[in-house]
Amino acid sequence: MAPRNTTDSSSSSFIPSARLLAWTLVVGAVLVTGAVHDERPPQPSAGQAFSPPPGATARRTAAPSDPAVSPLPPAEPLWLRIPAINVNAPVTKLHLDSSGALEPPPADRPDLAGWYSEGTTPGSAGTAVTAGHVDLPGGNAGVFYELGVLTKGDTIEINRADQRTAVFTVDALEIYEKDRFPSEKVYGSSERAELRVITCGGGYAKDTGYQGNIVVYATLTAVR
Repeated sequence: MAPRNTTDSSSSSFIPSARLLAWTLVVGAVLVTGAVHDERPPQPSAGQAFSPPPGATARRTAAPSDPAVSPLPPAEPLWLRIPAINVNAPVTKLHLDSSGALEPPPADRPDLAGWYSEGTTPGSAGTAVTAGHVDLPGGNAGVFYELGVLTKGDTIEINRADQRTAVFTVDALEIYEKDRFPSEKVYGSSERAELRVITCGGGYAKDTGYQGNIVVYATLTAVR
């Protein structure tokens, strides 16, 4: 099923998508719904974005994490941890609905991290995608409320069903407006084991919700 870009005006949903190489990847969904805000969730600073070479436009090249390790065979993710922001979350599978949109984690479980289960498993060669709520109606914080606090070099750990832990190192954080979401940059195929962590971010309006998305880029650097 070919995915499509859709924005629901009653929420801050996002469904950026791209057809890349041998398979189609879509991520997004209703990762937050019309929350009541006294404060914005933390947003990444410009210094955490990829640094383009002088005179070049800001586009991602190969992940800079070093050293990289050999990708693992496929195995489902069970648990996601981000020590720097005290995230310790069970992972739930996310699927496409009949319209081609990625279903979000349940709204009554803001503690869950979602994984696009028709895509790459975290730690395997390719680009694995995880997503989760930033917050929920009433202002309750979601699992990725503090995602914008991360910095380059922080780690993301994923426990897998094969009893291995894939450890990823953050290469960059970037924030994109929904109507300018760079699908190929975010979801592009890789021979390395890479991870994306995505939630809502940017400006906020009561009628349309969040105006953008925070994307964390990370590369597998250790296996335990």
